[in-house]
Amino acid sequence: MKYAPFSNARFVLGIFLFTWQISNMQAQTLNGSYRLTGIQDMAAGFHFTPDGRFEFFYIYGVADRSATGTYTIEGNTVKLKSDKEPGKDFSIDHQGKKGKGYTIQVKAPNDFLLSNVTCIYFVGEQNEYIQSDSKGLIHIDVEHVDKLYLRHEIFPDIPTLIKDLDNTNNEFEVSLLPSLGQVSFMGIDLFIVDESLTCHPNYFMPFEHIRFEKE
Repeated sequence: MKYAPFSNARFVLGIFLFTWQISNMQAQTLNGSYRLTGIQDMAAGFHFTPDGRFEFFYIYGVADRSATGTYTIEGNTVKLKSDKEPGKDFSIDHQGKKGKGYTIQVKAPNDFLLSNVTCIYFVGEQNEYIQSDSKGLIHIDVEHVDKLYLRHEIFPDIPTLIKDLDNTNNEFEVSLLPSLGQVSFMGIDLFIVDESLTCHPNYFMPFEHIRFEKE
């Protein structure tokens, strides 16, 4: 079987176009500020710089939150990578074995924050939820759980793993960390639509029609 000779000019042109497309994709950046619109009593916004950095603020009810980090653009999708490490909003101050079931005592600088902690516990693939009381106490009257996670409902983000499958302790004392006020943006993408940015409902903005308009 004979093949037609491949033109050197066509080959060079193909390499040029491929390189241009890659360079053009890499060069996509955002610049300026975008403000949230259409959600009552909530203020939020992004500021993007051409060097691939972003800042974010969010005010809703008693929750003031922020984030800084980097971003990349793939097609019309903005991928955010916050400086905050996800799943690290609680520190384990003490753990041990005592009594039956599982007990978690939450400590916080403000007593108001104690009653808004959710524990997600897993038995096999099944998960259940239980809320802390006004003193930050959580007790799970179950003989055995495989994993324990904590999430604060005023500052929701990726839950923090407190107990894994290999941990046999059933008593934990934990503290809220300052990172609680930041947003990790793990699993949250933005989408470019004309001069706006949109995103799907998510763990800290569970709303439809989220739109950030360029200022």
